[in-house]
Amino acid sequence: MVTVQQKARLWFHGNISIVTVKKCFPLEYRNLRSPSKNSIERWYEQFKGTGIVYHRKVAGQPSVSDEVLESALKEIRDASKESQVVLIKMDITKEDEIESAREIVESKLGDNGLNLLINNAGALIRQGFLNITEENMVSHFTTNAVGPVLVLKEMLPLLQKAASRKTSGMDMSRAAVLNISSVGGSIGELTEEMPKKWLEILGYRTSKAALNMAMRVIALTVKDQGILIVNMCPGWVKTDMGSQEAQLTTEESISAMLKTLSQLNESHHGTFLDRNGKTILF
Repeated sequence: MVTVQQKARLWFHGNISIVTVKKCFPLEYRNLRSPSKNSIERWYEQFKGTGIVYHRKVAGQPSVSDEVLESALKEIRDASKESQVVLIKMDITKEDEIESAREIVESKLGDNGLNLLINNAGALIRQGFLNITEENMVSHFTTNAVGPVLVLKEMLPLLQKAASRKTSGMDMSRAAVLNISSVGGSIGELTEEMPKKWLEILGYRTSKAALNMAMRVIALTVKDQGILIVNMCPGWVKTDMGSQEAQLTTEESISAMLKTLSQLNESHHGTFLDRNGKTILF
């Protein structure tokens, strides 16, 4: 039985390795034989119903039942005849568990290193300034900003190992980190014309702004190591977090992000983009 407190889910795709990080999820190891752009796209088509989409649908919920997780994981296993799935327990607020997860990842990937890390941490608990609490603020920062930074710090040696296998350029086939952020974390985009309801998520907005700054600092820190780092907003998506009022389906959002991701290079290092590759103000 899988327990479900402050966990994360990881996918490793041959040499192309994808990690999504969220609160309240298990880690998964997925190993396919063909680490090409086309194989990533095929992997997405195969798993978009139960993989990343499942992640986004339960994002921000305080807990997920063991039965729901078991059912989703069974769907993933049944959908793939060529992969291996290994569950890894990890609490993103506990550095020792992040370290343990890294050790397992390293043992699976060996000398190839980690080509692609997707930090997809996400929590949103609606609370405006007049009702804000310390617990709300700290919870958002822990999940949306601190967790991704600590995971990247721990996975950095594996990314460096992958980057060292090529001598030039920056792209996802060498070594890259994609941080799923939000335009809600943009200070430059917040104007007086902003609908008032978007001011009622103070903890979420400030934590995403912190994530953007942290990853900008890290991008400049590792610029000479060949590891591409980008922040990206998936758009307003029809999920439990985004609500059914949103403009995009999960499939539309993820498909656009994967297309943009495949086109990124060193000119995008340290930037903040929307799902289609357009620059967003920090």
